[in-house]
Amino acid sequence: MVNTSIHYLQHVAIIMDGNGRWAKKRNLPRVAGHTAGIKTLRKLIEYAVQLKLNALTVFAFSTENWQRPKQEVSKLMELFMSALQTEVDDLHANNVCLRIVGDKQSFNSSLQNAIGEAEALTINNDGLQLNIAMNYSGRWDILQACRALVKEGQQDIDEADIAARLCFSKYSDPDLFIRTGGEQRISNYLLWQLAYTELYFTNTLWPDFDSEQFNHALNWFSSRERRFGKTSEQIIELSGD
Repeated sequence: MVNTSIHYLQHVAIIMDGNGRWAKKRNLPRVAGHTAGIKTLRKLIEYAVQLKLNALTVFAFSTENWQRPKQEVSKLMELFMSALQTEVDDLHANNVCLRIVGDKQSFNSSLQNAIGEAEALTINNDGLQLNIAMNYSGRWDILQACRALVKEGQQDIDEADIAARLCFSKYSDPDLFIRTGGEQRISNYLLWQLAYTELYFTNTLWPDFDSEQFNHALNWFSSRERRFGKTSEQIIELSGD
């Protein structure tokens, strides 16, 4: 069971890593791992809704992923299109607000239209905020924010100015970051937003990451003391304990 003391956790960010290795271990094509990964994400979204999590942000495709074999990239785009079409009605029925974050101009027109329709359908939902990062990178996000400021003619720029123009400006920064698959890096993901996020790494491959694994991460998070530059004594004083 998940520790009930995580009630102050609002936003979880995930790198869903290990799909290809999961397939390779089973002598399956890599696309089979990605297909299994979509099923895992569906179950995790359902669980996040049950937990009444405010926001879930997942890294589905980075700007660097275009360097993968063309056949794999093509299959990933097909899977993403298929998932949008088959899952959006269920997301809407469960009051989930879907947003695709990243440079969408690189996608073909059919995929762009599907994204627009899915976002429009769920835009007024006030349950779980589901952000799917596609063709996204943290550096790109900061760069596009800076370009917006230059275009606006801003000169005396501070952190608040940049933060207000980032893709995730409407949401609180992630409280918890999870990366599956054994790698221990953030891979150009949410570089600005992860400044004070708790980082959790697991060797579990993404298709095997279930609610029990998620609970383990949440309970680990609940044991962390988040000081944000303050001392433990200050945190205790502020909490009134």
